[in-house]
Amino acid sequence: MSAQAGGSPIAKSFGRWFDNEAVDHTLGDTDRVDWLSVVPFVALHLACLAVWWVGFSPVAAQVAFLLYLVRMFAITGFYHRYFAHRAFHASRAVQFVFAVVGASAVQRGPLWWASHHRHHHLHADDEEDAHSPHRHGFLHAHALWFLKGKNFATRHEIVADFARYPELRFLDRFDSVVPLLLAAGLYALGAWLAVAHPGLGTNGWQMLVWGFFISTVLLYHGTYTINSLSHVFGSQRFETGDDSRNNLLLAVITLGEGWHNNHHHCQSSCRQGIYWWEIDITYLTLLVLARLGLVWDLRPVPAKVYAQAAAARLSRPAGP
Repeated sequence: MSAQAGGSPIAKSFGRWFDNEAVDHTLGDTDRVDWLSVVPFVALHLACLAVWWVGFSPVAAQVAFLLYLVRMFAITGFYHRYFAHRAFHASRAVQFVFAVVGASAVQRGPLWWASHHRHHHLHADDEEDAHSPHRHGFLHAHALWFLKGKNFATRHEIVADFARYPELRFLDRFDSVVPLLLAAGLYALGAWLAVAHPGLGTNGWQMLVWGFFISTVLLYHGTYTINSLSHVFGSQRFETGDDSRNNLLLAVITLGEGWHNNHHHCQSSCRQGIYWWEIDITYLTLLVLARLGLVWDLRPVPAKVYAQAAAARLSRPAGP
């Protein structure tokens, strides 16, 4: 018997840790948090406290930082600019590779992520926006929204263009597979280094805590700031009908996503920092991938957007 056809709600919630089609239909469109199904999310945070037991080593911290950067790019460059906005083109093989890397960030599958982000742009800061800090508060916009039953399902009708790929549907359904493989691989790496290169001062547990738990939690809250803080703090260059803001600090943390007002004004462009001084590491990385032939047809910022930006600058009142 399938998890959908029978079984207790508790069994279904446990099943959803590993199979997103093991749906608890009692949640449906409810606006409540299914605490049992989000135990892994809470556990990831608590696991960071193990740092007091495993200690520190430069190599473990470097691996954590590298995995933060690589996975952040997979989220910003592919989950966001590619799967959600189709801001460039990639082969099926490349899109799958970066979908796998994005899945390792433990932010659900690419279809779920892109579908909810597309829905956000359709309803930015109105009552249907799942993570507007002005409508629902900071904590809800930052994290609670995706822990609620009504936001658990992938909106397949919104991402029909990518939902036709069975490999992406697999990543969406079994989104815990890649993170578990990454965690196991990091433990194995640390255990091997402890034997092969003891002078590095690391081991399996330390590499797991730094490379997976700490790096992932930092990655969580880095990306979450775009939903919560970038609709509250920063400047507005363009009138977009919502509260999106440009914020340099958030752009640094998220490799360029902090130029959120630019993005809401010109969603299809692969470049969010539209001027050279607006740091956009994701865009620069996409340029490198384009040079290597891995991606192509990067959508530029239209000339009219630069004209609008110049007009907005001239229209600002002079300072004292």
